[in-house]
Amino acid sequence: MTSLDGLSPTTDPSDSADSGLTLTGVRLGPRGPVCALRIADGRIVAVSAADDLGGPVFDLDGRTVLPGLWDAHVHMAQWAGNRRRVDLSGLESARAVAEALRPYAGDMPSGEVLTGQGFRDGLWPDVPDKALLDAVCPDRPVALISADLHAAWLNSAGLALIGRGDHPTGVLREHECFEVMRALPKVPADVLDRWVAQACRDAAARGVTGIVDFHFADNLADWSRRAAHAPLDVRVRAAVYPRHLAAVVSRGLRTGDVLPGTGGLVRVGPLKLFTDGSLNTRTALCCDPYPGLAGSAEAYGIEETSYEELVRLMRWASAHGIEPAVHAIGDRANTVALDAFAAVRCRGRIEHAQLLTATDVPRFAELGVTVGVQPAHATDDRDVADRHWAGRTGRAYAYADLLAAGAALEFGSDAPVSPLDPWTGIAAAVHRTDDGRPAWHPEQRVPVQAALAASALGRSQIRVGDPADLVVVDVDPVDADARTLRAMPVHATLLGGRWTHKPA
Repeated sequence: MTSLDGLSPTTDPSDSADSGLTLTGVRLGPRGPVCALRIADGRIVAVSAADDLGGPVFDLDGRTVLPGLWDAHVHMAQWAGNRRRVDLSGLESARAVAEALRPYAGDMPSGEVLTGQGFRDGLWPDVPDKALLDAVCPDRPVALISADLHAAWLNSAGLALIGRGDHPTGVLREHECFEVMRALPKVPADVLDRWVAQACRDAAARGVTGIVDFHFADNLADWSRRAAHAPLDVRVRAAVYPRHLAAVVSRGLRTGDVLPGTGGLVRVGPLKLFTDGSLNTRTALCCDPYPGLAGSAEAYGIEETSYEELVRLMRWASAHGIEPAVHAIGDRANTVALDAFAAVRCRGRIEHAQLLTATDVPRFAELGVTVGVQPAHATDDRDVADRHWAGRTGRAYAYADLLAAGAALEFGSDAPVSPLDPWTGIAAAVHRTDDGRPAWHPEQRVPVQAALAASALGRSQIRVGDPADLVVVDVDPVDADARTLRAMPVHATLLGGRWTHKPA
C-alpha cells in the first residue's frame, strides 16, 4: 500500500490517472462511512467497503473526501495581478491610502504605473481626489482600483496617460472605471499567463477544481491560449462580454461547449451583463435613496443597462444557446433582472443578488434562475450595508431565505473583491461573521452541507460515474468550528483523477 505522502515529486501526476488509482481510508462526505474509491479514466468507477479495488493505492487515513469545489465568480487575471499590486485593504481614509503609497513612489522605473488594489471608500471620513495622490507621487502615473472593481482613483499623471487629463477629481466609477482598466498598459500575455497559472495552482491547494471566469477580456481566446501551453489545474467556464458576443455567435458556440484544444477543461460560459453598480460606490440600483444623496441624479444608484437593452441582449444570446449572467446588486436592479428573465424565458443566472425585495425572493426558483452569490461579501460589507442600506439589511445577502424558497445557489468569491478561497465563503455563509463580532443577521445562516453543495455547483454526493474531481480535507467540515472551517486544511485535490495538489 502506498501513502499519498510517499508519491514521488518527480512522478507525472497524470500517470496515476491513466492507470487508475484507489483511495482507501476515506470518509465519504461529512460524517459518512469510511470506504475506498476506485478512479479510472478520470471518473469514479467503484465505491466499496473493501480495499482490494486495484492499485496503485493511496491511504488517506480517515480523511474526508468531498466533491471538488468551484468558485462560481472570479476575475482570474485581475486576481492573479492583484497579488503584485499595493494592497490597500483595511485603510480607513483617502489620506491613509495616499500615505500608504509613499514607500513605493520612489522605487519604480520612470513612467511605470504604480498600481494599487482594494480600497473601500464607503465609510471614509474624507473624499478621494487626484490632489492627494499628486502630493505623494507627482510625476509617475498612479492607478488605484477599488475592492469592488467599480471605481478607479488616478493621479494627474495617470489621467494624462489614459487621455483623461482634464478629469476634475481623478475618481472614475462604473463604465468609466472599466474604461480605465482597459486603457492602462497591459502586462505581456506570457507574464500574465504565468501569474494565472500560479493562481490556479494556489486555488487547487484550497480544493478548487473549477472556476467561472468573469474577467473583463476575451476570455475564450485567453483560456484557449493558456490551455494550449500547459494542462490547466482547474476547469474553466469562460464568460463572454457583449463586445465579443457577435464573434461567439458566428462561431456557433453555445454555453457549455468545450473549446477545442483545451483538453476538455475550458467551456464557453455565460454572457455577462450589468444592471447596476455596487454597494460601496453607492451605485447599486435601489428602491430607496442612499443617505445624503436624496435629490441628486444618482440618489437611487445607477442603471447600467436599460431594461429594453437587457431584454434585447438576453434574447439575442439565448436564441443562440448562450445563457445570460446578469449582475444585479440593489433591490431595484434585481427586480429589473428578474423581469427580464420573465420576459425572455431563458435559462441563466443573476450574479450577487445582494439586496432583494420580499416579493422577489421566490421568483428565482419560479423562473429557474440560478443565484450566484459571494458569502464573504456579507461579512466584508456588513458595516457599509448598515450605513447605506439602513433598515433593509434583513433582506440583504438573504441566503437562507433563498434556499427556503427553492432557489439554486452557487457560491463564488468575486476575486479579487474577496480572496479566491472557497472556505472563506463557506464559513461566512455558515457563521455570518469573520471577526469575532456576533453573527450579522444570523437568521440567514445556511447549514454546512448546503454551503458545501453551493460551493460545488450543487454536487453534494460522490457517486460512481461522477468525474473524479475531489478534495480531501483533514477535518470533517460538519465538526469544524468557525476558525477551522475558514482555514480548512486541504490535504489533496484531484481533477479528473489527476493530482493538482499533494501534501509536501
